[in-house]
Amino acid sequence: MPDINKQTRNPDVTSPETIDQQHDLAGWNREIGEQVAAEEGVTMTDAHWEVVDFLRKHYLEHGPASSGRELAEALDEAFAEQGGSRYLHELFVKGPVAQGSRIGGLSVPPYTEDESFGSAM
Repeated sequence: MPDINKQTRNPDVTSPETIDQQHDLAGWNREIGEQVAAEEGVTMTDAHWEVVDFLRKHYLEHGPASSGRELAEALDEAFAEQGGSRYLHELFVKGPVAQGSRIGGLSVPPYTEDESFGSAM
C-alpha cells in the first residue's frame, strides 16, 4: 500500500478538489495519530496503521465519505483476505470507520456513530 504521507507531500494531481483534500490531510502525522489512539485505548500496530493509511488514501482519492456504510464497505472489501469486517472490529473495537477515522485525523462520516451501525462510541 502506498504511503499516504508521501502522497500529500508530493502530490501528482492538480485538481482543485484533490488539492483541498491534500490540505485537509497535511496537518496530521503519526505522532498525532498515536496520541489519539492512546486516548481511544488503542495500541497501534502495523495492522492498525494499514487501516488508517487506507482510510486516509480513500479520503484523498474520493473525498469525505457520504456515509459510514460506504466507507465500511470499502474497508470490508480492502481487508477481505484478513477477515473483513470481523478482523477490522477486532482492531478497532469502537468501529473501524469511526475510531480509525478519528485516529487518522479525518472527520467521522455521517451516521457512523449511531449504535445501530455497529460502531458506536
